[in-house]
Amino acid sequence: MPPDRAITGGADRVLSVLATLAQHDRPLSIAALVERTGLAQSTLYRQIALLKRWGFVFEHAGEYGPGPLCLQLAWGFDQSSFLVHEAQADMAALADASGETVGLMAAVKDQAVCLDMVESRHPLRCSFVKGRGLPLINGASARSLIAFMPDGKRQSVLHQIGRTIDAAALAQLNVALNDIRTAGFAVTDGQVDPGVWGVSAPIFQRPQQAVASLTLMAPSTRAADRAPQLTALTVQAAQRISARLQSL
Repeated sequence: MPPDRAITGGADRVLSVLATLAQHDRPLSIAALVERTGLAQSTLYRQIALLKRWGFVFEHAGEYGPGPLCLQLAWGFDQSSFLVHEAQADMAALADASGETVGLMAAVKDQAVCLDMVESRHPLRCSFVKGRGLPLINGASARSLIAFMPDGKRQSVLHQIGRTIDAAALAQLNVALNDIRTAGFAVTDGQVDPGVWGVSAPIFQRPQQAVASLTLMAPSTRAADRAPQLTALTVQAAQRISARLQSL
């Protein structure tokens, strides 16, 4: 575990376990939790017992996953999140106008998390699933989220990324992020899923303070001749959502 993510307090430990379970789409064993959290097995059993008592964790055949209270929290988020609520109409309109899949993405620590998604009427195999996250490094969503972070937060994220890639790759990423900030959107092809093209534009709650990104995903073959149109539609939808958030 990176030093700056060391877990020292009791609250940090229990939240680390809960966050780890939330970020995986399958139950995890104690051994897997030890590997992912860096906590001792005895500590993990205590945190798991506490979370089970409150209904945040369930156990089956020696593996652990999010419990029923997590579902209630997720339902509450769906019902009350002002960001999701304000974005839904334009997400649906963008999906209808483009015929493609549209996602609302936010940065949560080192993950690009899908807050909401409108599926294409055409089949599309992509890694993004509502409620799940992917590493905050590759793909239009991740790069848009990083590019439009406040300077201090962006440098912190890049510092973490720099531990996993070499100096040349980090320099290339910095150049790409500067280009994205200049253009006002990110475009990638095949970085997360082979054959999937994506464009992502920032959503601002306040000027220069992006809270999320709006992402359109399409098969590369279908996007090839429509990239400028799909990009324009996505940027315009993100701008409408931003204007609505800033007027609240």
